[in-house]
Amino acid sequence: MGRLATLFDPETVGVVGATDRDGAVGRAILENLQSDFDGEIVPVNPSREEVLGLECYEDVSSAPPIELGVVVVPPPIVLEAVRELGETGTENVVVITAGFAETGGDGATRERRLREIATEYDLNVVGPNSLGVMSTPSGMNATFGPENAREGSISFMSQSGAFITAVLDWANEQRIGFKDVVSLGNKSVLDETDFIEEWGEDPETDVIIGYLEDIDDGQRFIETAREVTNDTPIVLVKSGRTDAGAQAASSHTGAIAGSERAYQAGLEQAGVIRAESVQELFDYARALSGLPEPDADGVAVVTNAGGPGVLTTDAVGDSTLDMANFTDETIDRLGAAMPDEANIYNPIDAIGDADTERFGEALEIALEDPNVGSAVVVAAPTAVLTYDNLAETVIEKREAYDKPVVTCLMGGSRARAADEVLREFGIPNYFDPSRAIAGLDGLTRYRDVRAQVRDDPIAFDVDRERAREIIARATDREDNRLGVESMDLLEAYGIPTPTGEIVDDPARAHEVAESIEGDVVMKIVSPDISHKSDIGGVKVGVSDDNVYDAYEDVVSRARNYQPDATIIGVQVQEMLDLEASTETIVGMNRDPQFGPLLLFGLGGIFVEILEDTSVRVAPIGEDEARAMVDEIQAAPLLRGARGREPADVNAVVETIQRLSQLVTDFPSILELDVNPLVAGPEGVQAIDLRLTVDTEAFTDD
Repeated sequence: MGRLATLFDPETVGVVGATDRDGAVGRAILENLQSDFDGEIVPVNPSREEVLGLECYEDVSSAPPIELGVVVVPPPIVLEAVRELGETGTENVVVITAGFAETGGDGATRERRLREIATEYDLNVVGPNSLGVMSTPSGMNATFGPENAREGSISFMSQSGAFITAVLDWANEQRIGFKDVVSLGNKSVLDETDFIEEWGEDPETDVIIGYLEDIDDGQRFIETAREVTNDTPIVLVKSGRTDAGAQAASSHTGAIAGSERAYQAGLEQAGVIRAESVQELFDYARALSGLPEPDADGVAVVTNAGGPGVLTTDAVGDSTLDMANFTDETIDRLGAAMPDEANIYNPIDAIGDADTERFGEALEIALEDPNVGSAVVVAAPTAVLTYDNLAETVIEKREAYDKPVVTCLMGGSRARAADEVLREFGIPNYFDPSRAIAGLDGLTRYRDVRAQVRDDPIAFDVDRERAREIIARATDREDNRLGVESMDLLEAYGIPTPTGEIVDDPARAHEVAESIEGDVVMKIVSPDISHKSDIGGVKVGVSDDNVYDAYEDVVSRARNYQPDATIIGVQVQEMLDLEASTETIVGMNRDPQFGPLLLFGLGGIFVEILEDTSVRVAPIGEDEARAMVDEIQAAPLLRGARGREPADVNAVVETIQRLSQLVTDFPSILELDVNPLVAGPEGVQAIDLRLTVDTEAFTDD
């Protein structure tokens, strides 16, 4: 175990605010501790000499040394109690009391001071506004919840205390056990990442699960969870699926990549399996805590009932798994072993009169097939089938072939005893076939997580000082936005841009156009006008003879559209062959929790209409950048669909990585769009640029 070992296995627990008053939280915590805790319990309350048969101490300083202090006193005196614990050498504190940042005002100030005290005394603080913590190996239940947890190998954290009480009540009925349980509360000091790190080092924790409403430090979370998931699976339910994080965004990227997409990308990059419901959370956890990883995606279904077999097959189709294609040898063996009326193709229907022996033979033949990575046994009760015996057979075959097997023994009392036997050997039993498949799906997803080898980000040779000078221009402007007048920023980071120049009079526009071979593109340059094409602010295919007229026209249209707009000038740029190219977008929106969220997708004028995009949290390596390209639906266009010459995908992948480095190097860049990034057979060209800068934070870059 790591630095939180004494939080979960303390020799002494002190309850500051302990009382024997009926209905009081301080009494509930003390009673829960007395029920099973094998360490010393120290009540602290200046108004009591004895509480529930235990000697009570006036204050912390007069009490025996306390390893874990549980604080349940009124908000105004919490800070004093925590400071006393710190001064006497306590390592861990759980603040049950509410009335902190969740109430705003004075509460937020109080929570800030709590963090300061924790830093001063190097305290591990859970809460405030916490239900408490429990750990079954030591019998410690330092919560005011009504249920003790059953002992098991799942460690569970939640931002909602009410969620914990409901889950424990349900889990006890389902005979699901836990190792540690933590109510995170306001996460003033310890947060989800701290517990992931701790449980990742805990040999008694097989699976980490949790209910989260937010993640405090997304970058640290990804880094820590990615390391932990090499050995310990993490399954989370994340609530609050809103686009609130994108409401204030002004760029294409910000509008498309809202906070929910940031969480989805962050959790995937962290190797976390995301559950969509509480039921799914535990379906995954039960399989992950007791079964080996499958070595193939193929699932074999063995059943005595056609209908449930079909339901199971449908569930496989809805998952990331596949129905296993049996080898000819397997089919021949099943044909010889099963009745003529049986279905020997997957799903194997051993028909209604199948007894335990027939089930066992079918399962054994299926598990010996190299195309079968896992199996599910689906049974309906009959007079010739005893579930207890079937459970013993399933256990025997699972252990013999070391492949994951789950069961779906449908029924009530008939299945209950068999369910208990299966649980002892780590085999989950589900009533619903779809849940059985979900459990196997979780195993496969975790196998894939462990198999991933992520490339480290490449440190490209860039001109960081030149980039810094360009970004600094935003500090001299009334707003904090930069546009195509800052295209040199991309060149400083090795991202190609077309030949061109921004000019402020038609004569200079003509000179620049003459220096560029062929016709040119002319665009109005204004930080106040985003959709230039919509107002006629872009002229394509302008010859030398028409440059003067085009200049006057785009400026006039811009003035008519928005008289108060700042007009920097007109960009004169070489015209690219868009017929042989694909317009893409590469962008970034800085998420409050995860930091720079990269976006790639189909670009140009349709980006916000089609929203064919992929996202990742920067910094990323080549593998993630390539995956971003492959994930969009328009990826075949880049690879040369319908006779088109393939684009230089490697150049696109490199551009994404270079942009990742840029926005990582400069945290003051809040939003950035390169749209379009034209991808053609000869490489890429960034045609347009917009970025928003946090001018107050810029000096820190």
